[in-house]
Amino acid sequence: MKKILKISTIMLMMLLSLVLFMQNTQASELNFAVEPVIPDNQRDKTKSYFDLHVQPNTEQIIEVNLRNDTDTEVTVEPSVHSATTNLNGVVEYGKVDEKKDKTLKYDLNDLVKVDKEIKIPSQSSIKVPMKIQIPEEKFDGILAGGITFKEKEKENKNDSSQNGLSIENKYAYVVALVLNESDTELKSDLQLKKVFPDQVNSRNVINATIQNTQAKYVNQLKIEAKVTKKNSDKILYTSKKEQMQMAPNSTFNYPISLDSKPLKSGQYTLKMSAYSKDDEWHWDENFTIKNSVAKKLNKKDVSIEHHNAVLYTLILVILLIVIMLIILFKKNKNRKKQN
Repeated sequence: MKKILKISTIMLMMLLSLVLFMQNTQASELNFAVEPVIPDNQRDKTKSYFDLHVQPNTEQIIEVNLRNDTDTEVTVEPSVHSATTNLNGVVEYGKVDEKKDKTLKYDLNDLVKVDKEIKIPSQSSIKVPMKIQIPEEKFDGILAGGITFKEKEKENKNDSSQNGLSIENKYAYVVALVLNESDTELKSDLQLKKVFPDQVNSRNVINATIQNTQAKYVNQLKIEAKVTKKNSDKILYTSKKEQMQMAPNSTFNYPISLDSKPLKSGQYTLKMSAYSKDDEWHWDENFTIKNSVAKKLNKKDVSIEHHNAVLYTLILVILLIVIMLIILFKKNKNRKKQN
């Protein structure tokens, strides 16, 4: 038995090593490289991304060099997206599954045109043009986003997912794109839009939705948050985070962890302060957690110890039956010895 267990353990470790090796070799490297061609209207020539001073109602062609050092042709799929802010307070320049913010007047995806597919011959490099159509109406602040270059996924006739192993390559190059028409400095404006119970990674949180309404970055953002019962000073949950950044005209949910505690229905108050390099904001917001919502989220929270009365009762009954069988077995054995 010990020998079988030892062999099984070794085989499992070998299988895990093989899976990790396959993931690293297939997903750690891209088959092409990207280099922006910096134009004359670049505001800062030392930057390796596009930071352009533009004029209203004009067109501009920008270019990137795509290089393929492999022995096979590579197909690349470009896409353009406006910048967003993720739940960690980090600006995202690639594709995300979020709706554009209501304060975003111009979406870069509508302003920048590029071919949907680009083929790079083996051992070659090509220049890819992209046309920017600057809005007719002058805008203040900046438009920020990114151009994502992702290798087209090849069709795999032998679908590995059928064997319980699925490897997906989602690595891509993202080149930031920032458009600016004037040096007029906008005043930062953050707004607390709503507070609600939710989950992050299957764990309960109180989410505070914060919106940057201006066409400018909010840098060196620090947030301090406290949750109390309504009309109470006793702090139930607290959170503090520094060195965050918000993209222009973006919204993100700031999560306040419950530290594995179950949600309880009732009325609460969020006291939150946000600080940037030059500004600060303070909010007191009341919110309600419904009993049905609390039960639903608590049931899904993997960090909460769930007491299942039915399961415990069943285990107890089984143990009692086993004990009774052992007692009966011993009694029968003793009787046979006496006879």
